[in-house]
Amino acid sequence: MNADSVLPRPRLPGPGAPRADPPLPKGRGRRNSAWHGAVGTLHGVGAVTTVLLLLAAIGAVIGEPVLIPSLAASAGVLHSTPTLPVAQPRSVVVAHLLGAGAGYLVLALSQSSGPWSAALAGGLTFAATTLARTPHSPACATAVVVVLQTPAAARFVPLLLGATVVLVLGGFAASRVRRGAARYPVRWW
Repeated sequence: MNADSVLPRPRLPGPGAPRADPPLPKGRGRRNSAWHGAVGTLHGVGAVTTVLLLLAAIGAVIGEPVLIPSLAASAGVLHSTPTLPVAQPRSVVVAHLLGAGAGYLVLALSQSSGPWSAALAGGLTFAATTLARTPHSPACATAVVVVLQTPAAARFVPLLLGATVVLVLGGFAASRVRRGAARYPVRWW
């Protein structure tokens, strides 16, 4: 074994020298890539806006607030990273329900709806979602909403479940509308 077989060969200038970057296939230049990026962004913005407007409309029809901040964050996660574990239906639905449960548990044990209790509920949600293998950070915000707003569980939990199902179905539909978009979900459960 000699040094030439281990060390990389230096690049030589000239027409026969190896190119630093492989040539892009025809039709795949920077302008075309930028166009596809812009189309993907507009698709994501449209999908998130549509599903959030749908949640707001459902809330207006039934006279209950269905759109809460943590669901808006979930829509962003779901449509910007549809193939990651945090965006899969099991994580979205179960994590929000765990967040609501943690919020109600902290309310029951502390009898307080202040920021200290809300912070505790957020941390408890993170622990629960980690143990349940349903990572979804917006669910921590659901726990905070429950503690600070103290909604009636009999109304809030079914609405939350329905809203998370709407988010998942919206992600499913959006991934089928645009050709070339990442398929959602990667797995249902």
